[in-house]
Amino acid sequence: MRLEMFDPAPIGVVLTQGPEHRLAYTNTVYRRTFGDRPLGQPLRRTFPDLKQSGYFDIFDRVLATGKAEVLTAVPVDLGFPDSAEGGTRYFTFSISRATMSDGSLGVLGVVMETTEQVTAAQRIRVLSEERRRALLRYRSLVRAGSEMVWVTGPEGGVTEPSPGWQRVTGQSWQEFRGDGWIDAVHPDDRAALIKEWNRALHEVQQRFTHTYRLRLATGGYRHFAVNAAPVRDGNTVIEWMGTCRDVEQEWQDARREELLARATAVTADAAQPNEMLAALTAVIVPDLADSCAMYLLPQALHRTPGTALTAERVAAVTREGRSGLPPHHAEHLEPDSPLTRTVDRRRPVHAVFPPDSPPPDLAPSGTEPWLAPDANSVILLPVVVDGITAALVVASANGDRPPLGQPEVSLLQTLMERAHTPLNNALEYQRIRQVALALQHSLLTEPPDVPGLSITVRYRPSTSAAEVGGDWYDSFVLRDGATVLTVGDVAGHDLPAAVTMSQLRNMLRGLALDREEPTGEILRRLDVSLQTLYLECTATCVLARVERPTPGRFQLHYSVAGHPPPLLVEADGTARFLDGGRSPMLGLLPHPAHSSAVEPLLPGSTLLLYTDGLVERREESLTDGLERLRRHASAAARRPLESFCDELLARLLTSTDDDDTALVALRLPAFHQ
Repeated sequence: MRLEMFDPAPIGVVLTQGPEHRLAYTNTVYRRTFGDRPLGQPLRRTFPDLKQSGYFDIFDRVLATGKAEVLTAVPVDLGFPDSAEGGTRYFTFSISRATMSDGSLGVLGVVMETTEQVTAAQRIRVLSEERRRALLRYRSLVRAGSEMVWVTGPEGGVTEPSPGWQRVTGQSWQEFRGDGWIDAVHPDDRAALIKEWNRALHEVQQRFTHTYRLRLATGGYRHFAVNAAPVRDGNTVIEWMGTCRDVEQEWQDARREELLARATAVTADAAQPNEMLAALTAVIVPDLADSCAMYLLPQALHRTPGTALTAERVAAVTREGRSGLPPHHAEHLEPDSPLTRTVDRRRPVHAVFPPDSPPPDLAPSGTEPWLAPDANSVILLPVVVDGITAALVVASANGDRPPLGQPEVSLLQTLMERAHTPLNNALEYQRIRQVALALQHSLLTEPPDVPGLSITVRYRPSTSAAEVGGDWYDSFVLRDGATVLTVGDVAGHDLPAAVTMSQLRNMLRGLALDREEPTGEILRRLDVSLQTLYLECTATCVLARVERPTPGRFQLHYSVAGHPPPLLVEADGTARFLDGGRSPMLGLLPHPAHSSAVEPLLPGSTLLLYTDGLVERREESLTDGLERLRRHASAAARRPLESFCDELLARLLTSTDDDDTALVALRLPAFHQ
């Protein structure tokens, strides 16, 4: 604020600073009237001779509330420099809060002496309308020079030119006057602004504030805050005065904080990448963009840059009233696709262009339409985690909406940082899963071809992204012609468990082939090896040996180490669990001992070995799961063996099972051979 402009004013002007109201400035008329009071001193100390101490309280209120006050024809008792006797004289004061050049707050007082009018009983009526309006307007001139000042009539139409408005918007006086100013307001903001402005006029609000976008003379829009108040003559509103202040940066900062807060709230419970990305998409549209699509890149770990790309669109949101892309769609992107190039370069792409006229390199003909027809700008943002592009964001502004700019690029990058943790977890899971599945696949051998016997194996990995299993199965023929069947489960659901499982399976093969001995003794030696080589590791296992002691007859030698019991299903559908040969799980006892059992096998019967994923369910006892298996196995007893296994898996496994399942089924011929 340039204080020198008040020096020639025909009325007194005083400016104080801070809560103590230290005298910062007085103009010539003020000093001539009240004396040359020392600057820098608090107002109460500067006017020790003022009899009415209540005037200082007015300065306190105005500074605290920011609400201007006008005192008309009030008495002042002090020693006036131009009167030796002092006494009472009358003044009209207009007191407003002001902002100093250093940003601190102060109080501006405008003073006009009305002693002569008061003593003549003519103090208000003789003041001309223009003189009173000039006095009232002085309190509005404390705004910064960059603000626009405007005046309207009591019903709202603009009545005087505003050089600031013309400079910012480019509107001439003829375009600005009356209600012409509305044409400079952004179309999307007009309805709300007109509604609130008319309400303020009708209710004669003490203060009207609103934020909206104005079209600039240089093009584009910026946010401005309007602050207006009615000018009264007694109880009559004679006009409205207001200012418009550029608040674009403040609006951008507030929007950024609000969107980040919303993103934090909506993603608080999202642990999976697709859930997180979908939640963030709903924040971006419509506040940041008109449309937004999120893509996961399942090939991120093993894809070679410059090759075709499969992108899984997991979320797509479009502003209400506009058509958009369907979510949950896999797209095959060629190497020259702009989406593929963005993934490979791992840098954001930002483009602004006329509506419906994207550059050829951004939307080449013949590609899938990922960009809205009337888009005027687009941001392609790769989400890079540990040097790998794990996801891609596509956001666009459409139609006459202002194009997306660098602030939106920066805000999108900050928003997407919230997805880094689940995306990183997903990449880590993919790494582990690839290794574990490769390891498991190497162990999923086909069963041996044994004359007179049918053997079928099945393996179902966990449906949970967090589970890679330690379940195994195996079947092979010994040198003496006996057939070995085994299933087992190493404790844990991670890559180390899968690795231990593979080693334990191969170790059991070697021990079974090493010598002819009871199944319980083989498990004992396996238990000792496990405790020697793998400290603090436990596992369960069923080891079964099917022998043919005489032509046409079969018997089962088996041992169960902490595992669900084998199921024997007779040809007529009678099903029962084999409860013999039971002992604790492997790795539990320091001096293990495992028993064996023998069971005759009747013609046409089916032996089923399985892991606990087939029978265990959360919040249910194992007894219930075993009984369910027994019922379904009994009902499927007459099905071919492969169909028998598939039926059990279809009936007993659910989409929410979070454990691996392995099974081995053996069926004897229906008649003695």
